[in-house]
Amino acid sequence: MNTSTIQNSPPVKDTFPINGTDFIEFYVGNAKQTCLFYQHCFGFELIAYKGPETGSRDVVSYVLKQGKIRFVITSALDPNHEILHHVAKHGDGIKVLALWVDDAEKAYQAAIDRGAESAFEPFISNDQFGFVKMAAIKTYGETIHTLVERSQYNGTFLPGYVPKSSPVQIKPLGFKYVDHCVGNVELGQMNKWVKYYEDVMGFKLLVTFDDKDISTEYTALMSKVVSNGNGFIKFPINEPAAGKKKSQIEEYLDFYKGAGVQHVAIATDDIVHTVESLRNNGIEFLYVPDVYYDTVLERVGTIKEDLNELKRMNILVDRDEEGYLLQIFTKPIQDRPTVFFEIIERHGAKSFGKGNFKALFEAIERAPELRGTL
Repeated sequence: MNTSTIQNSPPVKDTFPINGTDFIEFYVGNAKQTCLFYQHCFGFELIAYKGPETGSRDVVSYVLKQGKIRFVITSALDPNHEILHHVAKHGDGIKVLALWVDDAEKAYQAAIDRGAESAFEPFISNDQFGFVKMAAIKTYGETIHTLVERSQYNGTFLPGYVPKSSPVQIKPLGFKYVDHCVGNVELGQMNKWVKYYEDVMGFKLLVTFDDKDISTEYTALMSKVVSNGNGFIKFPINEPAAGKKKSQIEEYLDFYKGAGVQHVAIATDDIVHTVESLRNNGIEFLYVPDVYYDTVLERVGTIKEDLNELKRMNILVDRDEEGYLLQIFTKPIQDRPTVFFEIIERHGAKSFGKGNFKALFEAIERAPELRGTL
C-alpha cells in the first residue's frame, strides 16, 4: 500500500457542524496533584473547580486553560465510582474528547441515526449564567465525544463549576490550540474506526501511512488521519503492524488495557521558547541523535529558524507541499507508558511529519527496550 497524501478535495459536508475542541477530560487518581503538575510544568491557568465544596459529593474536577485549550482533570472520591474503576484499569488517561457544536441535541441524534452508540442522552444544565446542552457518543475503547452547546452560557466553564484561580503566579508557555489527537486501536480495528468517523460524523480521510512509511528495523505501525470539514478536528488513528519486535502501539495497548488516546498535539507559535520552558520545568522529551541535523536541511530546504537552536532543543523538522513544520514529543507523562504530548509549530504544512517517522520511532523504541517490553 502506498502513502496517500493530502488532496485538495472539495469541502466535506459534516454530519453536524463542529466549531472546535471544547475540552479534553483526563480521569486520574489524584486530581489536585495532577492539576498542579499542569500548572507548574505546562503553564496552564486554573480557572474553575467543582467538588464537595460546590455540592459535587463524589467527583472533583479542576479546569485548566491556556490559549484556546481547556483541560479538565477529574478524580472520584468514592472507591466504587466508575471513574476510579477507569483509572484502576487504564491508569491516568484521557476519557473525553469534547466537541463544541451549535446544537447538541441535533448533533447527537444525527450521530445516533448514522450508527453511533450513545454514552449519554441530551440534557440541559443551568445556573445563574445561563444553560448548556450536552450529549455524548462512544468511540474507540472507553473514549467518548461529549457534544457541547454553550451559546446561551456566560459562566467560567459549565454549570456546577465555580471560578478558581491558581494560588501562585503561572507563566503560560505559548500553547495556542489543540492541533490533533491521536488514538491507538487494536490490530485490525483502524479501518473500522476510520469508517465510523466517515459514516457517523461525515469526516474525510485526510492521509494514510502504511507499515513502510512508519517503521524501523524492528517495529512498524499503520495510521490513517480523519478530519472534519473545516479542518479544526483531526484524529489520526493508529494500529500495530507486523515487525520483529512488539511495536510502541502494542506496548500502549498492553499498558492501557485497550484502545485509547495516545497523544495530544498542541500548537505553538514559538516552539523553541515553549520546549525550552518545558525542559526547564522538568518535562522530558524523546531524544533523536545529533546526526539527524547533519542532513535535515537537504531534505526540508530553507527554514527561518536557527538550526543550531533546533538541534539544541532536539526539535524535528519536516516539509510537505504546503510548507514546513517543527515538532517534538514528550516522554509519557505518567508511570504507565501511555499518554504523551506532541508540541508542533506549523509554517503552512498540513501534514504530520512523515519525514521524521523513522528517527522518531527509533527514539521511541529505546525506552521500551529499557522497560523490557519490546
